[in-house]
Order: sequence, then structure tokens, then C-alpha cells
Amino acid sequence: MAEIVPIPLAELTTLRTGAAPERMLDATTADELVAALRETWARHDDWFVLGGGSNLFVGDEPFEGTVIRVLTAGIERLDSPHEGRARLRVQAGHNWDALVAYAVENGLAGIEAMSGIPGTVGAAPVQNVGAYGQEIQETLVEVELIDEATGEVSTVSAEELGLGFRTSVLKHHYGGVPIRRAVILSVTLDLAEVGGEGRQVRGEQLRRALGLTGDERIALAALREQILRIRASKGMLLNPDDPDTTSAGSFFQNIIIPEKTAAQLPAECPRWPVTPDLDAVTVIPLGAYDGYIPQASVARAEVKVSAAWLIENAGIKKGFRLPRSRAGLSTKHALALTNRGGASGEELAELARFVQARVHSEFGLLLQPEPVLVGVEL
Repeated sequence: MAEIVPIPLAELTTLRTGAAPERMLDATTADELVAALRETWARHDDWFVLGGGSNLFVGDEPFEGTVIRVLTAGIERLDSPHEGRARLRVQAGHNWDALVAYAVENGLAGIEAMSGIPGTVGAAPVQNVGAYGQEIQETLVEVELIDEATGEVSTVSAEELGLGFRTSVLKHHYGGVPIRRAVILSVTLDLAEVGGEGRQVRGEQLRRALGLTGDERIALAALREQILRIRASKGMLLNPDDPDTTSAGSFFQNIIIPEKTAAQLPAECPRWPVTPDLDAVTVIPLGAYDGYIPQASVARAEVKVSAAWLIENAGIKKGFRLPRSRAGLSTKHALALTNRGGASGEELAELARFVQARVHSEFGLLLQPEPVLVGVEL
């Protein structure tokens, strides 16, 4: 653990906003990360950990607390208890796309559709990252983490993380605090060993994106290459020469709403069904069992609605900017708010509020931000 001269967060985040914090620590090993967190918590500092800075929107005022940079890295291959599968234990600071590349090169399937997503491995379970119908919860076995309340390190199964659509018990939601305040130290994934044979692509979003119509099998390397090409075409692949990538990726989440509500939207609005848990188990304490088993409640049907479509059909097109603002929507993707050069946090926040207001006025739906907001209000 090393205390360093604080670096402006505008230099460490992909949205390029934020002043230097009051204090900054670098942790290059898991032990250093644990020590840095325990020391910071003992001082009762405000704090947050910083990985790749790709899912963070920081305001203009200096953060009055400690920023801990997670610079750990490393992949350990483990045996899986399941035949035809392998496990990878990965340090939290490891680059996510470097992990995907490693898995693809070694013929391990399960995260290839998430190629090109920026950020670090430790951040992935926090918001249950996903792309093209694939989410980390499908392969996540467990995480090693440290809890702020106790300072203790423990191994926690994926089932205990409350993983849902872009959420978990560890996520700091806008306007609230995490259910469990903890920091991930390592992540363990269980992946299928497919080698060079490739696999059938499931998931309608990805099949449409790749133009697949039959039961074609695609090698992992070819699939990764195509996904990287698609992400680049949408400005979702970090590129210093492309100002559309100076963003936090998708700034607003797709909205999950009841099917009945979605039916009131125009028919052309893209939507995808959210699968209910059909295998839910009803547990009745033995002492309370009277011979009667209540009828299982039927979960209401929900659908995921395209936030990008809502934005564009509220009259806000790709490339939109407010007058005299240095913030604008990406010219390639309406969901990305971009810093077009020297934009302040307030300029980006003003644009975000404008987009929210227009969509709410037109469709009665409130878009929620996907990045973690620090010192910013929408």
C-alpha cells in the first residue's frame, strides 16, 4: 500500500471529470488492498475504490475523503467439480477484457459475449455486468470480499450477492446506499471447456447482432472478434482517437416494467421478456405446517424496454448537445453521454437531467443512471 500525490479523477475516469481527491492510496496486492481499506475505515474517512474508472461519474468538487486505486492483477486456474468445465480465480484489479481474452484463447466459454466491456474484474459482479444476453451471474461461483462493518475477509457465494439486472447487494444505487458495504478482492468463475470447436450462440439479442439464423457453431475467437467490431461501431470500445468513447458506456439503464405498462408504449419500441423464476420453492416451517400448501403466487410478467429507443423517440437524436455545452450524446449510440472535450461534471449532469425530463414527459418513464455517481445529483 502506498499513499501517493492525489491524481485528478478526470485523468482516471473514462468520462474525464473530477478533481483530485483529498487522499489517494494505491494497492497492488490483495493484502495491500485489505490494509488500505482497514486503515481508511479506522479513520472514518469517506471513501471509494477505483478500478478502471469506466462506470464512474464524478462531480467537479474535490472528493473530501480517500480514493483507493485497485491495481491488483492475476489469473489462477483451478479444477472444477463439474466435468468439462474449469474455474478461474481472478484478482479484483485485473482488466475485465484481458480476462475475456484469456478465456477465449484457452477455449473457455461463458463470458465471450462480454468482450470489450471496460473496467476491472472486481467491478463486474457489483452491477452484474452483461452484454448481448450474457451476464456474469451465469458463470460466477463466488467472490472473496472484505466487509466495512467488520473489516473481516470472507468468501461469499454468488447466491448471496442478490444478483439481478445490473444490480447486486454491493451496488451503490443512485439515491441510496448498498445493502452490503463491502469490497471485492477476487472473483471465481466456472467456464465451459469448448476448445477450438466453438459453440452455438444462444440469446436473441446476440443472434440478431451477428446475423445468425440457424444453428451455426462459431469459434470463440471469431465470436469475440465480431463483438469487438460491433462495440467499436457503436462507440462502446475505448479508443483515444474516437471522442464517442469518452463516456461511461450506457449512461442510462434499460427499463424493466410490467408487461401491461409496456403495452401502452408504441408497438415499435423494442422490448425483451424478463424470465420469471418458475422453479421458486415455497418453504413452510415444520412447526407452522397444518397440512395445507398455499397456491404459489404467479409472478407478474415484466419486460425490458430499450432506453435508447425512448431517448431517440423523445426527440433527442444521436450527437445532441445543449447550447454552448461541451457534453453531448454519442454520434453512434443515444445511450452514451460523452465528454466532447473539457466538459465539466455539471455540463454532463445538465444533459442527463434534460434527457430524463424529455423521456419522462413523452412516455411517463424515468430513466435511471447506470454509472456510480460521486458528488453529482441528477
